[in-house]
Amino acid sequence: MVKQSLWQGLVAGTAGGVVMTLGEKIEQTLTGRPDSHVPARVLQRLTGLPERPGKQPLPVNWAMHHGQAALLGVLRSVMANAGLRGPVASAQFAVVRLTNDQILENATGVGAPPPGWPRKELIVDLLHKAVYAFVTGAVADALAARGGPGPGERHAAMRPGRHPDMSPLLRKDAHGR
Repeated sequence: MVKQSLWQGLVAGTAGGVVMTLGEKIEQTLTGRPDSHVPARVLQRLTGLPERPGKQPLPVNWAMHHGQAALLGVLRSVMANAGLRGPVASAQFAVVRLTNDQILENATGVGAPPPGWPRKELIVDLLHKAVYAFVTGAVADALAARGGPGPGERHAAMRPGRHPDMSPLLRKDAHGR
């Protein structure tokens, strides 16, 4: 499951990142909101790259923006291969994506916690991250579905619902595809 989750997640996360970026560019054209250089600043702090004031180099910005999207896609693919699929799983993943951004931005001193943000900026960020999460989820789910149901789905098929007397799948059946 790990090997397939790795490649599937990189594909799914990259797709989600591309769609999110396209949505951001459309939104920026309509609203006049400038590019954010936060991703570049975070990467500079994490790697020790030199920092500079003002506009940041586009390759550094995109390396963090798209690299983070691709790498987080692996987690969503693990979810899908385990049997956590669909809109609820994508909503759970949206929280992970937002949390990841905030940990990196706040730990490096580049960002501030969202409660202090202007409402419009917060809404825009939430919207774009939701687009990323749901596109990444749709691709991860479709790729994982090619291998059949995940262990969680196979367990649920034995007896739908939660039951305290329900035994887990046999170990040999949990990950056997």
